[in-house]
Amino acid sequence: MKKIITALAALSLTGCVAQPVKYDMSAFHAAAPRSILVVPMVNKSLDVDAPNYVLSTLPEPLAEKGYYVFPVNTTKYVLEQEGLYEADRIRMMPTPSLAKLFGADAVLYVTINRWDAQYAFIAATVTVDFDYRMVSKDGTEIWKEHKTMQYSPQNSNSGSPLAMLIVAAINAAATRAAPNYMPLTEQANQQVFVLGQNAIPDGPYLVKKMP
Repeated sequence: MKKIITALAALSLTGCVAQPVKYDMSAFHAAAPRSILVVPMVNKSLDVDAPNYVLSTLPEPLAEKGYYVFPVNTTKYVLEQEGLYEADRIRMMPTPSLAKLFGADAVLYVTINRWDAQYAFIAATVTVDFDYRMVSKDGTEIWKEHKTMQYSPQNSNSGSPLAMLIVAAINAAATRAAPNYMPLTEQANQQVFVLGQNAIPDGPYLVKKMP
């Protein structure tokens, strides 16, 4: 019983355990993009709503880094007017043609690999997993990254092992019934674009914070 309680107490927010490989930013610096077009993402998860949720989280960290980001809803509408409703079809379009359509310096492609909540015994784990890839307007890949984030709800120590198990079961059931993916997604984006080892370089519109 004590081992189970200890294991439950140790559950926490985690990132990808593998050490990231330092990405060569020379192509990014050579391209020197000022504007970024974020296109609808390929969704390999089972949640049909995941792409819209993820799409809504991307402009903020990119703008925070100093880039002009084309409004994602307008981008989606324009692409649909061109007959491009599916992300897979958008991926088939050459990046130079896609960038020219909007006058963008670079295009960001995102793939959702996982967006799910797994339930085991009295624990639930929410997982998001993304691949990010940025291509310049001439078709050159200038940056890419991968990020996995997981969250398992922690349970406060109520003193009674039985009470802790009951609370853990309730928390796990609630997480499974209504998993909250957005904090994980926003954290993944922050680590990838702003805070991580392979974060994109500062853009031309970066607002420097006063000391």
